Amino acid sequence: MPNARPSHLTRRGVLAAGSALGLGAALAACGKDDDKGGADKSAAKKSSGPWSFTDDRSTKVSLKAVPTNIVAFVGTAAALHDYGVSVKGVFGPTKTKDGKPDVQAGDLDVDKVEIIGNAYGEFKIEKYAALAPDLLVTNMWAKDDPWYVPPQSKDKIMKIAPSVLLWAAETSMQKALERHAELAASLGGDVKSKKAVDAKARFEKAAARLRAAAKSKPDVKVLIGSGSAELFYVSVPKMSADTLYFQELGVKFVEPKANAQGFFEELSWENAGKYDADIIILDNRTGTLQPKDLASKPTWAKLPAVKAGQVFPRVTEPIYSYDKCAPILEDLAKAIENAKKAA
Repeated sequence: MPNARPSHLTRRGVLAAGSALGLGAALAACGKDDDKGGADKSAAKKSSGPWSFTDDRSTKVSLKAVPTNIVAFVGTAAALHDYGVSVKGVFGPTKTKDGKPDVQAGDLDVDKVEIIGNAYGEFKIEKYAALAPDLLVTNMWAKDDPWYVPPQSKDKIMKIAPSVLLWAAETSMQKALERHAELAASLGGDVKSKKAVDAKARFEKAAARLRAAAKSKPDVKVLIGSGSAELFYVSVPKMSADTLYFQELGVKFVEPKANAQGFFEELSWENAGKYDADIIILDNRTGTLQPKDLASKPTWAKLPAVKAGQVFPRVTEPIYSYDKCAPILEDLAKAIENAKKAA
């Protein structure tokens, strides 16, 4: 089942399950390498010439030509797509049960890419190898851990083609955006097109708006939540690229008492009211419970933000293009601007 939540949470399983927001780096006391490396060519010609890129592991990948047979995690593929870079195959939540694009697919035409796996734990190695991939690209929520590549077959998969991993944790949204744009440019993407330039300007304007909104409502507190049938998860803001950036812009978050891993706190529904918040941003991924699903839970209905009608979807795994991230900032800014003190 896509995003099915395991009964015993594991480092990778929790985030893959769509359980806590930004749980990503779950478990690792990872070194922050997000400032290292970069595109070794600011732009690439798709037709000829050597190609190299240093990823967020500080691993330099060098090829005789710009890769054209690219297989990527769906969200990363969606980011590359926004810069005009096409991929042959994707893995991760791509289609919903009714065949529509998953929220993480962005503007990808999901009927025109080979789906290597559509859920956590799925990765059809034979289908992947048949594409003769030049490059595998995915996110990294924990050091050296390729996102959505199943641990049990990781070694076999990673030997088939070179890989590029980019942080989705251990960095801020702004840096993640820069790195995805650098990769896209190296692969021949047009990061200087009018669309790309306008999207970046919109993002910068949205960031300024969010900073102003947070400054104007210093008493408004935001809780990062995710619901399952048995538990309500409250995440630590600094542990995910998006919420770390929001915090840098001045947004005030609930700071939960994180578990031993340090990334989120698991609350039984009886204790869901442990933290007061004026706004709740709720995990929007397929497989997590949405407000309509939670309406029957008495403790949910009693939360101040719920009673005030101040619950908003959170894009828990952003597509790291300026085009997709600008609306995220705009929506949060609007929520804070219009928020009433509820708690």
